[in-house]
Amino acid sequence: MTRPVCTRFHAAIELIGARWTGAILRAVFTEAHRYHEIKAAVPGVSDTMLAQRLRAMEADGLLTRQVDTGTPVRVEYHLTEMGRDLAPVIDAVLAWSHKWIPVPAGGDPH
Repeated sequence: MTRPVCTRFHAAIELIGARWTGAILRAVFTEAHRYHEIKAAVPGVSDTMLAQRLRAMEADGLLTRQVDTGTPVRVEYHLTEMGRDLAPVIDAVLAWSHKWIPVPAGGDPH
């Protein structure tokens, strides 16, 4: 008998499966907190898309945006408790990808 997909599961997959979200999460997990650090860690993401995804991830409760109003103004993004709880999920996807996904031509195998 076919069972319907759990609505919570579906919402979670849509949340973390949105384009660029996983890569941005991985970057923030690896200590990239400022916009330019995240952009450098996620090859191919445009400024517009990165800004949109960061705003969406903040609205979804995965990240917080912290502004230091000193000179110069410094903006950092940090994982919330909800975002930090994704660590084993991100690690599992990383391990799965290393087993099953071939490295694209010219790509970094790590």
